[in-house]
Amino acid sequence: MSASAFDQSRYQVRMEWGVAGLARLAPADVVVVVDVLRFSTMVIDAVGRGEDYALDAAALAGSIGGAAAAEAAAESGAVVLLGALRNARSVAAAVLAEQERRSARTSIAVIAAGEPAGPDAAATVRFAVEDQLGAGAIIDALGARGIDHTSPDAAVACEAFRALRGATKHLLTASGSGLALIELGRRDEVLAAAARDAASVVPVLRDGVFSAL
Repeated sequence: MSASAFDQSRYQVRMEWGVAGLARLAPADVVVVVDVLRFSTMVIDAVGRGEDYALDAAALAGSIGGAAAAEAAAESGAVVLLGALRNARSVAAAVLAEQERRSARTSIAVIAAGEPAGPDAAATVRFAVEDQLGAGAIIDALGARGIDHTSPDAAVACEAFRALRGATKHLLTASGSGLALIELGRRDEVLAAAARDAASVVPVLRDGVFSAL
């Protein structure tokens, strides 16, 4: 069975899970990392306050999924953006602007971080409802801007979001990751992460630091 059967290279918009999924995909011009609870949302909010966010050892220790995927994506030479439910439309606008800047068809890999089942990013990734919805929201927003040549994986995530967009708040608070945060007294963080397009900032990774695009 050839690796190309799984690299989604024939499609402009691709979708996979975690660091291992990123490695399975053909190299993309833009990688959007989606870790809704809580790396993407936390960095979006920090950058929105005018702060830079270093992708250092502390960040990697605190978010095996999202931070590790961003680090791996940067090593590929791609433009690395952070996306979530909070900034899906803005991410799509940023991708379209990058394509216009390049004056060429731009490939996009949307990487849902998921939850590593072990202590490192190479572990098997557990499906995460919140990241499926976040990835789907971004893919839906890309389609609305005419970037709609999606792989089957991306199309499924997109349609899941479209069908369930009205229930995102409930789904996040009822998800495993959401319940874990709520048990720690962080319900407000979960509700904030569920607020679709509440933020316009798009963090971009440059030289190991996330800042506003």
